Amino acid sequence: MTVPAARKADADVIVVGAGPAGSATAFYLARAGLDVLVLEKTRFPREKVCGDGLTPRAVKQLLNMGVDVDTPGWVRNKGLRVVGGGLRFELDWPRLERFPDFGLVRTRQDFDQILAAHAVKAGARLMEGVTVTGPVLDDRSGHVTGVTTKDGTVHRARLVVAADGNSTRLALGMGLHKREDRPMGVAVRTYFESPRHDDDYLETWLELWDEETLLPGYGWVFGVGDGTANVGLGLLNTSAHFGNIDYRELLKRWCRAMPAEWGFTEDNMTAPIRGAALPMAFNRQPHYTRGLVLVGDSGGAINPFNGEGIAYAMETGEIAAEVIARALSPRTTAAQRERALRDYPRVLKDAYGGYFTLGRVFVEAIGKPGVMSFATRHGLPHPRLMRFALKLLGNLTDRRGDASDTIINALSKVAPRA
Repeated sequence: MTVPAARKADADVIVVGAGPAGSATAFYLARAGLDVLVLEKTRFPREKVCGDGLTPRAVKQLLNMGVDVDTPGWVRNKGLRVVGGGLRFELDWPRLERFPDFGLVRTRQDFDQILAAHAVKAGARLMEGVTVTGPVLDDRSGHVTGVTTKDGTVHRARLVVAADGNSTRLALGMGLHKREDRPMGVAVRTYFESPRHDDDYLETWLELWDEETLLPGYGWVFGVGDGTANVGLGLLNTSAHFGNIDYRELLKRWCRAMPAEWGFTEDNMTAPIRGAALPMAFNRQPHYTRGLVLVGDSGGAINPFNGEGIAYAMETGEIAAEVIARALSPRTTAAQRERALRDYPRVLKDAYGGYFTLGRVFVEAIGKPGVMSFATRHGLPHPRLMRFALKLLGNLTDRRGDASDTIINALSKVAPRA
């Protein structure tokens, strides 16, 4: 949709989507003194497909936003329990200067609402039940000047942030399509009433079998603390079998193979099996073009090593807010503003590009027959190697840490930017 340029803006910045990426962006923009309007298509509280597990990287972002994680509903965990190759052992989260040494579990039923409330408290305006259908473009410059909604309303702003997830209508409306050279994943999950609800560790199972085929991915059991456990599977598209799998049936079969005392039966199921796509390794680029900024899943900011998205959604939101606040400063000229915004993709690639490239190599490798089996069989028996793997897969290092931190940081620095 194109409109004449001369119309007063409804806000400095419109953020489309009040998930972790959108709420974090809005929070930091509002705190910087900008007028921010957040448009969310659903109404809170609302459900989202997710494992509900938060690594220390995500916890850091919550603490930075002032979220009180010591109130009821937040379930702490000590680390990761890994099951595979006939072995079962526990890895505590590493003790680092940059990150806390604990993880959390909180369902998405109210997690996003908590973050949105913090954005509102910081000064952002939130409109719920507003479905954005596409960008509004200036008829001369082609720049985004706002968005149009399902009911025909046009909201205008100096800048628009796409935080509308994997199916982002805004990015598609600007001609930004997914890159086929980036990995994609799928996650399916449900909830069971189970004695596993109060586990001190996030539990992952590294062997997912579809009959006689070992698949690239993992299963999880994350205790929610309310009498239920979040149980699910995450799989990568690097396997030749990816498009031929019934993921819901695979999850059902996987649950039937679990110990009977855990209660992973249909009678104990408290929610339907639901699935979602996981766009990884910056699968949609550029992250800025003609007045539109991409954050979180809309730009494919999901860690290909482990499928983690919430931490990177919040981090890219904070980075975007810093760039936008600088670009929209009253002291900047129009040319300076555009230069600052065009630098945003470089900032993201400097922060994550090399690490995401390593992740792409990893997922391509484990998609090959035999590699996943070899890695599970020969890697799991070595605790030191697994502690290194926990840091690598979780992207949990200090800038000046131990030898493993140095190796991971060096590899991320020399790898080509994603």
